[in-house]
Amino acid sequence: MNNKKQISIIVVLGVSGSGKSTVGTILAEALKIPFDDGDDFHPIENKEKMASGQPLNDQDRQPWLESMARHLAVQAKNRGGVLACSALKEIYRQTLGQYCHLPIQWVYLSGSRELLEQRLSNRQGHFFKPELLQTQLETMEPPRYAYNVDIAKPPKTIVSEIIENMNMKKSDLGLIGLGVMGKSLTLNLAHHDINVSAYNRSVLGEEHVAKDFASTNKHLTNLQVFDDLSSFVKTLISPRKIMLMVNAGPAVDHVIQDLLPFLEEGDIMIDGGNSHYHDTTRRIDLLNQHSIHFVGCGVSGGEEGALKGPSIMPGGDKEAVDAVLPYLKQIAARDQQGKACCTNIGLQGSGHFVKMVHNGIEYAEMQLIAEAYTVLREGAGLSIDEIAVIFKEWNQGELKSYLLEITADILMVKEGDVHLVELIYDAAQQKGTGGWSTTSALEVGAPFGTISEAVMARCLSALKATRVEASEHYGDYPKNPSENTETMIAELKVAYHAARVVNHAIGFEMIRTTSTEYRWDINLSELARIWTNGCIIRSSLMEQLVQEYSDNPSKHTLLIDSFIHQLKGERITLANTVAYSLQMGIAMPVFSAAINYLHGFTSEQSSAHIIQAQRDYFGSHTYKRKDRSLEDVFHTDWQQIVE
Repeated sequence: MNNKKQISIIVVLGVSGSGKSTVGTILAEALKIPFDDGDDFHPIENKEKMASGQPLNDQDRQPWLESMARHLAVQAKNRGGVLACSALKEIYRQTLGQYCHLPIQWVYLSGSRELLEQRLSNRQGHFFKPELLQTQLETMEPPRYAYNVDIAKPPKTIVSEIIENMNMKKSDLGLIGLGVMGKSLTLNLAHHDINVSAYNRSVLGEEHVAKDFASTNKHLTNLQVFDDLSSFVKTLISPRKIMLMVNAGPAVDHVIQDLLPFLEEGDIMIDGGNSHYHDTTRRIDLLNQHSIHFVGCGVSGGEEGALKGPSIMPGGDKEAVDAVLPYLKQIAARDQQGKACCTNIGLQGSGHFVKMVHNGIEYAEMQLIAEAYTVLREGAGLSIDEIAVIFKEWNQGELKSYLLEITADILMVKEGDVHLVELIYDAAQQKGTGGWSTTSALEVGAPFGTISEAVMARCLSALKATRVEASEHYGDYPKNPSENTETMIAELKVAYHAARVVNHAIGFEMIRTTSTEYRWDINLSELARIWTNGCIIRSSLMEQLVQEYSDNPSKHTLLIDSFIHQLKGERITLANTVAYSLQMGIAMPVFSAAINYLHGFTSEQSSAHIIQAQRDYFGSHTYKRKDRSLEDVFHTDWQQIVE
């Protein structure tokens, strides 16, 4: 190899008997570069010590390693070379490469102890004694970054595989699953000059997915696409980093099981789907048994966000998250200061947990807009075009949000003279994250009214046939529209603002409660920051929350001064808007939940004393008294007293 760019420095390593010299010699001949045997660099003292059956210590090996390191540096400036050397420890390998200006390509020859012993017993006249094998096996620290070859194969086959691996284009990151989000994330990675390999399994009816994606994007020289899992994994730089973009649930477990035989200690899997955070924690524990890392990573932004820059929420053990953060930050959206909308959320399944709550907040935000639309349409009798204008106006100030923006756009789309939105079947679908978040709130005892009501509203909407029948039986609700439309619109705007603040407070306080429960130490200000761009719930309010949580890290959201000031002036308007809308026969589940939460939150005396008395009456559950120590509990035989 006369071209300097083609110079290779290769170290073939392994314990004695692994065939380093044989493989190294054949490899050097094939590449037409010099071969050196590490044994030739041993001083006579080392050889005599091993010949007497004594293992070398680190002090013995140091001058030997230094000699080879200087030789490799010379070879790197000349024709390159192959060195056969045991290189048992990582510190030895670091010494070997200390003077070399080129990256060393490491090849690790590994095999069974039985085969190694057999080879050593057949070897004649060598200074290394077979009984020293046990010492070498105990000392060996297999390098994760090396190309690992099974020594049971014939030497020429091993060399062919090594050369094939050397010539193979390597990728920094792998991605499995070329659905809508998977394709977009893969292209995002490639557009950011990250070498990426993508894989999509070939199943009946989907054989074309990988091939079509590869054909469409053949201009991207840093992208490789596969429908064979083994070939896909071989292209990844060790430790491998593989992102899974498959459906939540059993599909993730199936992919993990398919991948495991191809992975090594230290490799990292990243689940970028909407998995349940308990499943993520379970998978982390499972893969820890194999010394493989698992990162649960929430990704928000939809198809466009995935392509142009989503909000990304990785969680798991710090070592694994830190290893993948540089890649994730490169493809993430940017906040107003230019920082990536991506951060280490915390331990265990925290990444998927916050994505789940994000989706819960999203459910309620969408429902609030839908309810506001209905009030304007049915309560004020406005046209769809007029409502679109109102939403666009609202979106200019403190109510600015991605969801309000897209709703205004939606209301402007027509098919002929008919607004498309009027033709859409009114049964909302859901993927499960909203329901999961509601269940999770119950697990930690966090009030979750706006979000759980948004989930229930979707469930109720799905009963379309039943609702049609019911409307026939009950008839139209008598309506008495407001005569002052401008006032009603102005009050609805105020009520919408108040309900949004309450909804965000409920979501973030759920995160705070759960973070405390699991000791995740989630930073609410940092979380709000990465939700200011890229994600579905980005808004001016989210930008405000970044500073509020930074200044008030331990305060309940609704006890922060600025929100107290806002809501004190808005809660009456919120209550009046809900009352007016209900009197018009308009369902307001999330607006109602917001004012109910706010009333309950700000009431010094709740109705819970009645509930505690009831529980004690029928179940002897006891109660505490306001006029006694709260350490004491009481029980009353209510029925006997009444009688």
